[in-house]
Amino acid sequence: MRKDETHPLMKDWRILVLIAAVILSVVSIYLLPPAFDKGIQGNVQLGLDLEGGSWIQLEYKAELVTFETTGSVEELLIGLSEDLDAEVSLVDTNTIEIRKPFTREELEQAFAQYGATITRYEIGVGTETAETVKRILEEKINRLGTRDAKVNTLTTFGGASRYIRVELAGVDMTTAQEIVGQQGRFDIRIQTTGNETEHVLYGDAITSVGNPAQHPIGSNNWGVPFTISDDGARALRESAIRTGATDRPTDHELMMLLDDEVVYSAPLSADLAARLKVEEVRNLVASTGVGDDALNRAMILEIHLRAGALPVDVTIAGSGSVSAALGEHFKTMSIIAGIIALLTVGLVVYYRYREPSIVIPMLLINTSEIIILLGIARYFTQLDLAAIAGLIAVLGTSIDQLVVITDEVLHEGKVPSPNVYLKRLSRALGIIVVAASTMIIAMLPLAVMDLSSLRGFAIITILGVLIGVVITRPAYGKIIMAILSR
Repeated sequence: MRKDETHPLMKDWRILVLIAAVILSVVSIYLLPPAFDKGIQGNVQLGLDLEGGSWIQLEYKAELVTFETTGSVEELLIGLSEDLDAEVSLVDTNTIEIRKPFTREELEQAFAQYGATITRYEIGVGTETAETVKRILEEKINRLGTRDAKVNTLTTFGGASRYIRVELAGVDMTTAQEIVGQQGRFDIRIQTTGNETEHVLYGDAITSVGNPAQHPIGSNNWGVPFTISDDGARALRESAIRTGATDRPTDHELMMLLDDEVVYSAPLSADLAARLKVEEVRNLVASTGVGDDALNRAMILEIHLRAGALPVDVTIAGSGSVSAALGEHFKTMSIIAGIIALLTVGLVVYYRYREPSIVIPMLLINTSEIIILLGIARYFTQLDLAAIAGLIAVLGTSIDQLVVITDEVLHEGKVPSPNVYLKRLSRALGIIVVAASTMIIAMLPLAVMDLSSLRGFAIITILGVLIGVVITRPAYGKIIMAILSR
């Protein structure tokens, strides 16, 4: 081949895909902002295991109860709400959520009064409530400017969300507890003249907040229902009358502020203005408009109305922290472990083949696979000790599959003809695809179940297997063919 000719490998699409994936991954990790001030880790998010920080696990003080009854479900809900002095909501046709701690024995007595029996009792909340709590905590953490945080819901096999775990990298335990328990300062104001506003009520006057819903029912107009106290209703009516909002509602907007930032603003509806002329109104609806965007705004507004307060009481079931020094130690040891694993793999492969031209491509493919994996994973997961274990597992399975390809295409130490080679390569890739499918199926339960850091291990392993099957194994097949055929 002349010097001005391109090597045939560089024209193969498999090789071009591999090179492009590596380049894009390096750019993603080191060249996209804010990587410039993060050193060797670049844009890779580090968990509290490696960066230091704190975690808090909260347990819901609520129950999910499945029941059987021959009477009216509506009467049962109303009666339980009054007797237990708790918020009771229907989760399914025969399952209710009780947002207050009770033993099964206490609830059985209450249910018996209405001709109902309990068939299943679990501590925890339903999926909808758990998602609401998760959104509130995430919004609170983001609003306070805390980076590298994870909020995971931990669900039982019965479907009840019993715990929620908050991990805050780079945050000490005292600060973590303040962040989780802190509520914002919520203020409702009414427009007087021009841009002037006056205070109406604070967040403590809001007694309950409902989930986003369509108002009126059946329409596509979304809103968030909430209830205010008697004193709050009196203050709202007096302010509306005094400012003239009851006579000219379109000229007087009702504004909601969280920590002095406007989160909602809209004029009083004609119906509300007319009612405020003659009576105090406790049940209100903050309308956000029509369509999917309006639903998203309603979900965010619900969080703001709660001002960081969770819809159900929680108690700290566990907590822990990793010091910055220990996190730095773990980070150093993880890098050393990765290097040792790579070198050890290289020595074992060299002992098997005694041929550097086979060992070096294997190690380069292995390294490129890790780079691509980090370039993708940095967008949606943190790198903690479990994820590091996943990286090492990917490194091992990668070498296993490259050995399968190499052994399959070799015949008595010699390279077969191109046609036979391609048949053997296809057979080797078929074996690898089956093995990869088995690995993915085995890891899926860990990836989809709420098992905190174990999810990181499963996700990294699945990603690594997919990258190997789609990108690196086909490229290695062409590279090893070119090397062995010389």
